[in-house]
Amino acid sequence: MAIGDSFTEGIGDPEPLSPGGHRGWADRVAEVLAAGTEGFSYANLAIRGRLLQQISDEQVDAAIALKPDLISISAGGNDIIRPGTDADEISVRFEEVIERLGVDGATVIMFNGPDIGMTPVLNRLRGKVAIYNENLRAIAQRHDAIVADMWALRELSDARMWAPDRLHFSPIGHNTIAAMVLDSLAVEHSLEPFSPEPLPAIRWRDARVGDIGWAREYLVPWVLRRVRHQSSGDDMVPKRPSY
Repeated sequence: MAIGDSFTEGIGDPEPLSPGGHRGWADRVAEVLAAGTEGFSYANLAIRGRLLQQISDEQVDAAIALKPDLISISAGGNDIIRPGTDADEISVRFEEVIERLGVDGATVIMFNGPDIGMTPVLNRLRGKVAIYNENLRAIAQRHDAIVADMWALRELSDARMWAPDRLHFSPIGHNTIAAMVLDSLAVEHSLEPFSPEPLPAIRWRDARVGDIGWAREYLVPWVLRRVRHQSSGDDMVPKRPSY
């Protein structure tokens, strides 16, 4: 069972044959688990743009009702990047969700945030993400949850791990994260590690032109949705609502 936002829905990893048109790390993990587990089944309730409270209200009870053995949750990232939010307050609400998910003895695997120090604009939130991550580690210890450690996954500093919007992961990124999740679960797999050639040096002027194009195509629409209280996930439904 996977719950969360666009990260778990698989945005950035397009696949026309997959429900919803995206594959993502969760589908990739499920494919490996299905190959090695008789009677395996998988559901994914994640919807892009969801805040922590929406995930709590819309997905947690639905997930529990399906009585999963394993639940993954990535939540709070959309809250963290919003101006004026408090990492400690978000962490308190996240722990309440973890308490609910573990009520029937399911194994819970939870994600911390990646190191966004190299990401334009979002890099100013690096300290806030780090505080949230430390809170999540403490929550995992208290509730015997597994941490899928995105911060420690240094491969994510490579630009090829990210989709053009610089907010979501590319297919390479999702595959790398899927391998990390399987390693965290101590599941053998054959997902190939990413061994890239070094990127060529980019001139300062070309980099700035790229930043301007990115801001026009992706950042401005994101800001406008915040101002209008809209979400990319409005009117969306889960891609895999049942096993």
